[in-house]
Amino acid sequence: MSQRRAFLTTASGGALWLAGCTSVRRLPTRRAVRQAIDPADLAVLDRLTWGASAASADDWAERGRRDAVQALLHPAADAALPVPVQGAIEALSITRLPLPTLVAELEQLRRGDDRQPYQQRLALVAREAAVRSLLQALHSPHGLREQMVWFWFNHFNVGQTKANLRMLVGDYEQALRPHALGRFRDLLVASATHAAMLRYLDNEQNAAGRINENHARELLELHTLGVDGGYSQRDVQELARVLTGLGVNFSDTPAKVAPKLQPLYRREGLTEFHPGRHDMGDKTVLGQMRKGGRGWDEILEQLGALARYPATARHVCRKLAVFLVADEPPAALVDRLSQRFLATDGDIALTLEALVAAPEFTASLGRKFKDPVHYVLSALRLVADPQAPLVDMAPVMTALNRLGQSLYGRATPDGYPLDESAWNGSGQMAARFEVARTLSRLSATPGRPAVAPDERLIRPLGERTRAVLAQATLPQDRHALLLSSPEFMLR
Repeated sequence: MSQRRAFLTTASGGALWLAGCTSVRRLPTRRAVRQAIDPADLAVLDRLTWGASAASADDWAERGRRDAVQALLHPAADAALPVPVQGAIEALSITRLPLPTLVAELEQLRRGDDRQPYQQRLALVAREAAVRSLLQALHSPHGLREQMVWFWFNHFNVGQTKANLRMLVGDYEQALRPHALGRFRDLLVASATHAAMLRYLDNEQNAAGRINENHARELLELHTLGVDGGYSQRDVQELARVLTGLGVNFSDTPAKVAPKLQPLYRREGLTEFHPGRHDMGDKTVLGQMRKGGRGWDEILEQLGALARYPATARHVCRKLAVFLVADEPPAALVDRLSQRFLATDGDIALTLEALVAAPEFTASLGRKFKDPVHYVLSALRLVADPQAPLVDMAPVMTALNRLGQSLYGRATPDGYPLDESAWNGSGQMAARFEVARTLSRLSATPGRPAVAPDERLIRPLGERTRAVLAQATLPQDRHALLLSSPEFMLR
């Protein structure tokens, strides 16, 4: 018996959970799907979003598969969040205050004698960033874009525990968001030049004559070419030279720069390029000579070149296939996606279009194990109600912490693992059982019981699962068992 099946059918002590119960009182659903959605279409919807909801399934049934997939790949810019959700986002201090103002307030607290207010404010800013991200993931109609925002943050990971990065991770995520389905080159530039990444990978310490290779190494190994991408230690050193002088400035005062270098000085938000710290010599990265002395333009030119390497296409496309197809994606699929990536100049939406059209994608549906973020969000989207949307994200964050995949919580630059082996251990499954019981109550509102999930939004349940569910007497117990089922662990 597999861990997942054992998890469904047994509890501590080995007895069938709620064995002997014979009837279920069904809770009303707040919104039924108006049109039936084909199981094959439901499987695609479940894979391309954070999980099917009544609203997304309804929209899919009305559009049809082709138009629905295109709407996910090319989302409209004007789709609004539910009013309570938008209101909750607008009430956050990170929404109301421009980042420079927020940073100035935090810096003033940091310089105070009492460090506690500073630490409390940092924690609040990071918590608000997670709240905003989860609200958008749960309630946005642009499900694929929301998935890809998480994917790219994880790909270009910044851990919030280092220094004061808690005040920057939310802005960093927002900087990636516009490019989540755009061109990889723009995404790479947004990541590599953001203050959060520059601080996280120590590039603010990278200067001519005092080279720090951390950022350059991760750019090559994790963000572009991949560990087997054909670069050498010399390439790391040369790329680090290109990146010299690229750092951060949290003050409202520009750095002092020699008059002759002033034309090369650049300040964008908290990111600062200081030409006095830049290595002005020529560099050779991956066999290509990069003319020195051009500063910011030299950096952008180098990042653009990295985005277009065949090794980058293969590394990025394989990771996309791991995320959306299989832990070990077929080599032929990765080859085709890489060719599409290169032919479209790194167009992410068009690359994903090829992925969704691939027979390997169709064959994989219902077989990909959910990591904790997928598990928690898909559970909550089952009972999503635009008329009374869930806006309290504290229990959601608690659940993700309990399952070991909190937002911005991965300390190392490699990001959270995407494969089943990382998340399918006995400890994880036991924790999911406890989380399921909590999630089954979250849709309750004052004076109203928790909403039962629409089981038509879940892949077909097996005979054993249906038999276990039939024995639950309380609606919330059935709900928890459903969220604990082997079928619900897959997407």
